[in-house]
Amino acid sequence: MPAINVQQLIEAGVHFGHRASRWNPKMRPYIFDRRNQIHIIDIRETIRGLLRARKYLSEVANHQGLVLFVGTKRQAAETIERQALRCGMPFVSERWLGGTLTNFRTIRSRLGRLEELEALMSSNELSTYSKKMQSALRREYRKMYRNLNGIRTMNRLPEVLFVVDPRKESNAICEARKLGINTVSLIDTDCDPDEVDLPIPGNDDSIRSVELVASLLGNAIIEGKAEAGIEIPAPPSPPAPAVKEEAKEAPEPASANPASA
Repeated sequence: MPAINVQQLIEAGVHFGHRASRWNPKMRPYIFDRRNQIHIIDIRETIRGLLRARKYLSEVANHQGLVLFVGTKRQAAETIERQALRCGMPFVSERWLGGTLTNFRTIRSRLGRLEELEALMSSNELSTYSKKMQSALRREYRKMYRNLNGIRTMNRLPEVLFVVDPRKESNAICEARKLGINTVSLIDTDCDPDEVDLPIPGNDDSIRSVELVASLLGNAIIEGKAEAGIEIPAPPSPPAPAVKEEAKEAPEPASANPASA
């Protein structure tokens, strides 16, 4: 594995924490200093967490394990989806559905409904329904695609969760702990490191910081798969989006001109 570039971490702002008033005292071992009421994360601890996480995720990928990428906050959603697709892993980037892990069989069964709606959208059968039913089906499809598309290739429970901001994704962390699934997480100074198995102290509110950490872990997964000779499938091409409902406005009645008589 290539060495971690400290300059890249600093330029991405990985070392910036939250305001000192919002800190979690359990993060004290990972904090280097406080400047202008902002905590500065010890970059050495970040590198130590990254090295352990890269080694562990590489071993998981080498043994054909699944790593579920989770990040639904605005700064992380796009990055999580892109990096997960790049290394051929499932992801949740929109909304964590309660029971995604603990009630996996039911969540998995809903994917059948998603595939049924996709087949309906790509055929001419949709036009045989009433306008009201077409609108309801399109709305159902958009909602299910947004929430379930990332885990449609996850045919079993994952071995590991990679989570950005365990405070935001507390439901995912809770379900993983209940099932004994290991968690690797990017944690800021307001998080509880005891809730995750392998913490990576760093800025979880910066797009560049999340992008850098996720790409380093994604590279480790790709290398682990390459060592085992596992081929990474090409990202699936998104289906044709459901046609947006056109707002139909009733024509305004022609106003009578009292002057014209």
